[in-house]
Amino acid sequence: MASVFLYHVVADLTVGKPELVEFCETETVEAAIKAIGDSTECGIPVWKRKTHAGIENTEMRQQRFVGILNSLDIVAFFAKSECLEDHDKALKTPVSEVVAHNNSLLRQVDPGTRLIDALEMMKHGVKRLLVRKSVVWQGMSKRFSILYNGKWLKNMDTSSSSNNLGASSNRPSSSTTTSARDKFCCLSREDVIRFLIGCLGALAPLPLSSISSVGAINPNYNSIEATSAAIEATQKLPEDPSAIAVLEQSQDGQYKIIGEISASKLWKCDHLAAAWALANLSGGQFVMGVEDNVSSRSLKDFSVNQAAGNHNLANGGGSTKPKKFSSRSIGFNAANPSLAVSRSMYRGRSAPLTCKVTSSLAAVMAQMLSHRATHVWVTEDESDDVLVGVVGYADIMVAVTKQPSSVVPPPGRSTENSGIVNDVHN
Repeated sequence: MASVFLYHVVADLTVGKPELVEFCETETVEAAIKAIGDSTECGIPVWKRKTHAGIENTEMRQQRFVGILNSLDIVAFFAKSECLEDHDKALKTPVSEVVAHNNSLLRQVDPGTRLIDALEMMKHGVKRLLVRKSVVWQGMSKRFSILYNGKWLKNMDTSSSSNNLGASSNRPSSSTTTSARDKFCCLSREDVIRFLIGCLGALAPLPLSSISSVGAINPNYNSIEATSAAIEATQKLPEDPSAIAVLEQSQDGQYKIIGEISASKLWKCDHLAAAWALANLSGGQFVMGVEDNVSSRSLKDFSVNQAAGNHNLANGGGSTKPKKFSSRSIGFNAANPSLAVSRSMYRGRSAPLTCKVTSSLAAVMAQMLSHRATHVWVTEDESDDVLVGVVGYADIMVAVTKQPSSVVPPPGRSTENSGIVNDVHN
């Protein structure tokens, strides 16, 4: 196992992280849309309001955590018939009625928690780590801890700890004030991957290995066919990654990915327009977009009413002028609405983020970070866009923490026909 996981602690990743501002479950969906636009991993932690004054312990704070709300949850909620009929009521709905309750998605950890322990939590479903902020970290991390909280520790009052770096080296300073104890920051899996990509040298040669050879490809993913109703994607929303592939069957019977319905794609979209499209269009039409100049009897005019038009859901402005549904309404920009066009016709955000089974782990990590995506779809090396799986944050964390003996050495450029090499157990 790489030493980077053993010598670094979660405090190293909190440098420069803003203080957590809790989003309460009593807030409206409209307020949640604005908050999600500024979030990481396309979602926000939702909390119950404090019922008493004073300092909370870890268990009390954990019980107040409700779950994580993302854009796909909101669009799926807006796509319900009662919400489509009354936009204003839908926007004023409390978040508690929309968010999926799951308080296992967040864990509070000590700043001195080893990075390897944090990765183990995230590998098993934790999406956020709550870390205490504004404490003087006196640990032994080799790279960043001496600059923790933006200050050199040698300039701090460390006289009481200079001779006690043994048992107490993995704990924050006891000099933390009462007011500072309530200050936390939230680390996401994106933060961890961003940190790891800066330590690729310490992980060598793993980053240059293909994602198939390190077992990072997850063959279990959610999907719908392009001819199916897009609303089918909301029947059971996936948790990780929060994405549904839209597949089109080719003449040879194979399924190719043409787009996706996901929290990533809907992150900063016009949620009301996307909800209408989700409720009225097929999966293929939804991901490819239907332009204003396309006439189709199956499509009706999409009018934004006065109440919805006054709300800033997309880019800071709203028009009350009736308009037809367009790919631009939900942030997509497709070149052609026909399901028979070639893959090269797709443009802009409608195109799914894909890689090959032979792509290196480092390349996929960089791809996810550059696009602020929670996942990358994996296609066969020989066949264009034939979907074989998906790589998410958890899959990457599993791959980088594997023991060297469990990693299949990259066999060069050639791979098996399926493109996926599972873990080898001798």
